[in-house]
Amino acid sequence: MTTPAPAADDPRPLLTVIMPVYNGESFLAEAIRHVFTQNYHPLECIVVDDGSTDGTADIAAAFSDDIRYVRQPNQGPASARNRGIEIARGEFLAFLDVDDLWADRVLHRLADHLQTHPEIGIAQGLIQQMHLDRSVPETQPRVFTPVFQPYQFINVGSAVYRKTVFDTVGLFDPGFRLAEDVDWFIRAWEHNVPKAVVPEVVMFYRKHDRNMTLEQRGLAQAGLVAVYKRRIDRGRARSTPLPTPAVPWIDYFGKSPG
Repeated sequence: MTTPAPAADDPRPLLTVIMPVYNGESFLAEAIRHVFTQNYHPLECIVVDDGSTDGTADIAAAFSDDIRYVRQPNQGPASARNRGIEIARGEFLAFLDVDDLWADRVLHRLADHLQTHPEIGIAQGLIQQMHLDRSVPETQPRVFTPVFQPYQFINVGSAVYRKTVFDTVGLFDPGFRLAEDVDWFIRAWEHNVPKAVVPEVVMFYRKHDRNMTLEQRGLAQAGLVAVYKRRIDRGRARSTPLPTPAVPWIDYFGKSPG
């Protein structure tokens, strides 16, 4: 697929949605359709298959006229997102994991905020966490119900980014299989990348059996420890202290509800 360049009179910049996927056959078709129901124009959708061994490639092939599909050996979500960033044509970037969804017209609202506030590098909204209803039989469509109040926190899918921000901050660190988003946002904070929070729900973060296991939670905690150690190491490696971020930690990141 060749993504056309925006027309000279197009009111919005080209926006690239990057969708990393690993063995996501049960969610991928819904996620791709969902991107296009946003009705944002002009839009580019890149699906990065991170070495899936299920039917992910076949499902992506059914959308070959609408998406750009690339495949790589399994290297983790950070590497998959980086691949998408490297080949993206859009001035603005958004990331969607295949098991999450956006609210209606999120891309319009966040992209418009970037356009009207050229000093802002990241436009972020609130997250509504959703948990799988296990009382619904597996033979029925999945049902997710909301838990907690909407909140602001680190989740790459809850924002739209200027692509130039990644020139400043760098790409996601492929050394992290988990918590790579925390590491990236900490570096954005250290670089004083301006971020605006739009006070409305933009993302439905759907937690289910594959991302709620005890093993995953243990790995996530270990990943956070590694992220904070990496920050300390960055400070020690510098000849001068890390710059003082202009915005307090809690204001920049928000707070997880659980």
